[in-house]
Order: sequence, then structure tokens, then C-alpha cells
Amino acid sequence: MQALLFVLGIPLLGSAVLAFTGHRSYARDINVGFSLGTFLAACTLTVQVISGGSLLVWNQQFFVDPLNVFLVTLTAFVGLTTAIFSRPYMRVEQDHGKMTPPRMRLYHGMYQLFSFTMLVGLTTNNMGILWVAMEAATLTTVLLVSVYRTAASLEAAWKYFILCGVGIAQALFGTVLLYMAADKVLGTEGATLLWTNLDIIKTRLDPNIITLAFAFLFIGYGTKVGLVPLHNWLPDAHAEGPTPVSAVLSGLLLNVAMYAVLRCKVLTDGALNSALASQLMMGFGLLSVVVAAFFLSRQKDVKRMFSYSSIEHMGLITFAFGMGGPVANFAGLLHMTVHSLTKSAIFFTVGHATQKAGTQLMSEIRGLIKVNPAVGWGMILGVMAILGMPPFGVFASEFLILTTAMREQPWATPFLLLALGVAFASMLSRVLPMVFGETSLRRLAHPPALVPVFVHLGLALALGLYIPRYLDGWYVQAARMLGG
Repeated sequence: MQALLFVLGIPLLGSAVLAFTGHRSYARDINVGFSLGTFLAACTLTVQVISGGSLLVWNQQFFVDPLNVFLVTLTAFVGLTTAIFSRPYMRVEQDHGKMTPPRMRLYHGMYQLFSFTMLVGLTTNNMGILWVAMEAATLTTVLLVSVYRTAASLEAAWKYFILCGVGIAQALFGTVLLYMAADKVLGTEGATLLWTNLDIIKTRLDPNIITLAFAFLFIGYGTKVGLVPLHNWLPDAHAEGPTPVSAVLSGLLLNVAMYAVLRCKVLTDGALNSALASQLMMGFGLLSVVVAAFFLSRQKDVKRMFSYSSIEHMGLITFAFGMGGPVANFAGLLHMTVHSLTKSAIFFTVGHATQKAGTQLMSEIRGLIKVNPAVGWGMILGVMAILGMPPFGVFASEFLILTTAMREQPWATPFLLLALGVAFASMLSRVLPMVFGETSLRRLAHPPALVPVFVHLGLALALGLYIPRYLDGWYVQAARMLGG
């Protein structure tokens, strides 16, 4: 319980401290320090769960089990590495005049508050608090996306706020319907929104109400996942906000939204004893993979291109969880992990590349391998990893998803193969000139933080070669809990 207190308390304290000191020269180090503290607390919490089993604390309002504990650790880890990356990145942004002292306070304060909302969403046992955490995450990221205060960033933040606000309103209505269904079974004194209670009585919930509830919850949280056709906010938010924000949006926010969908799917499967939830997830997941893959071929902005890649991969994850079963669920969890690691590493390299070139247009970014060999190699390796080249972890998870689809959903396999092929050709044809093309650019003024890039890629490579026994145990337990 004490470890969970630190996991949630450190980023909350960090947001309060940095709201007043975020403009100081040492604020970047303080941000890293709080993120490091959160990560160490998450590791301690993980050890407790491994050794002692699931935790249910604070009047049953918070719950940590094999399904969310590895996501807590992953969230804290990516938050730490992104904070390390942002140190030189935000210094350059200050040098270019994009970040003023008030904006730096806002950025650092909201960064820690965003981490807090993500961790609350992952660890809460109360479906109402989960909704509140997702709404708070929306508000904090709106401020982060608009931090440059340009016309384009304000427009992107407004689009993000409106679309995700509408989506989260649908999730609220779904949560109310869930309460209504549980109230009929548990009564008003039965803590009707606690997920552990709902899981026990899920077979007794009214199927008609749960059908409506899942529809609204899936639309609401699916908007945050970035599923087509509710994806329009994501490319703009990635393109116009600071690159560290793009990294945490792809690496953290999408995973937490998917986690919320999975919790709702478990209840729906138990209540309906039908494949409704699975069919919805497979349908929208496959649609997202195909649409995003073809949109990739039309992009000129490098950050928008990788944002559509995020939509494609979240669609693939949604499709995997929609198929269900131990193998598909295992593959979905593995893909969530390696996608977070790989995509955040790619955004780290993109941040340094766009700062040096002074533009996000891919046609004007050339010769990264000469400007900074580490950035160039980091980008090309990251792209090869995210495209599913062996032996990276994305290849392992995509192989499991495709082989499971061939066996259980053969009709979907041609669409998946076509989309993955289009994405491969589109992305690689644009990245190769960026890395190996001719350029006259000079090196960056401040040495870029490249350790996070290769740590992430190293982990993604390791997970493609060997999954440690304890991590494999988490995945197996979580996959079993998701059922299907």
C-alpha cells in the first residue's frame, strides 16, 4: 500500500512543485527527479504484487493486479525516459524563443500532472474514478498540446478538446448505465462501481443495459484510443505539440484508454455471453489498421506520419483483443509494450531531427546519418522495429496476431497483410531519404539525449528474442483474466 501511495503521490507533488519552479534552469532536472522517483516506486509496487498477489486498498477504491501492474511500470518508465529526453529538447526550444518562462512552468507542471492522471486511471478500482482520470488526462494534454500558443497548436488543442470531450461524455453515459445495471443486483449500498464487485456479479447484470453501456463506453474510450473514425484529433495533437508530448501520447495515453476498454469488455463478455464486444473491437480495429495504413502514404509532416502509425498499431491491438483467447490476448499485451517503447523512441529521434532542420516536412529533412549518426541510426532502427522487422518485439507480436487471425478469423487476414504491406512501403520510402540523403546542415547546438532512444530500442529488441519469465508470467495471467 505504501508503494502505491508513492506511485500516485510523487507525480502529484511534482506537479505542484513545478507549477511554481518550472521556469527555473534546474526545473528540467527536478522533472527528471520526480519521474525517477515515480519509476522506483512503480518497481517496488511491482515486486509487492509479484510476491504477495493482487492489492486491494483504500476502502477498495484502488486495485493492482497482473493486468495493470506491468502497465503501471511501463507508464512510469516511459515517463522517466521522456523527461530525460525533454531536458536538451526544451532547452533548444527556449533558445528558439518557442518556450517562455510561463510556458515552461505550464509544461513541467502539466507533465507531472498528466503522469498522475495516467497512474490513477490504471490503478483505480472505481469505474467512476477511471472516467474522472481520463477526463483529467484530456484537460492536461490539451494544455500541453497548446503550449506553443501558435494558431496551429491552438486549433489542434481545440479539436482535441472537442472530439475527446464528446467521446468522454459518451463514456460517462456508459458508466451511468453500468451503475444502473449493477444497482439492480448489488443495491445502493453495494459499491456498485467497484470493478472487483462488478466482475463477481457480471453474469447477473441485465444484458440489455450492458449492451447499451458497452456501446457508449467503447465509443468514449475508443476516441481516446484513436480508433477510426474518431481519430482526427490524434494527428493534429502530435504534429502541433512539443515532441515529448507526442511521445507520451503515443506511449502512455493510448495504452491507458485501451486498458479502460479491456476492463469494460471483461464485464460485457460475462454479462452477455455473446461475441458482441469482440465483434465491435475486431471491426473497428481492422478499420483503423486499413485506413491508417493508406493515410500514411499521403503524409508530408513527419510527426503526422508517425501519429497515423500509432492509429494503425492501436487498431491492430484492438483487433487482437477482439479475437480474444490466450494467444491473441498475450500478443495484444506484448504489442502494447513494444509499441510504447518503439514509438516513443522514434519520437525522440524525430524531435532532434526537426529541431535541427527547423521544419517537420519530410522533404526538407535530409542526411541525419551525417548531421548526427546516433540520431540517424536511432530513427532507421526505430522505423525498422515499428514496421515489424525481425528480431524486434513488434515482429513477434504481429506474427502471433496474424497467425491467430489465419486460424480463427481468416477473412480478416488479407486486409491485415495488405495494410501492413502498404504501411511498410509508405513509411520506409519516406524515412530512407531523411536518414541517408544529402544535406548541408550542421550539428545540433546542444548534445541530444539519445540514451533513452537506444534503451527503448534495446528493450524492444530483447522482447523479440526472449521474454523474461516474470514478464511472461504477467502476460499469461493477464491474458487469462481477459478471457475471450
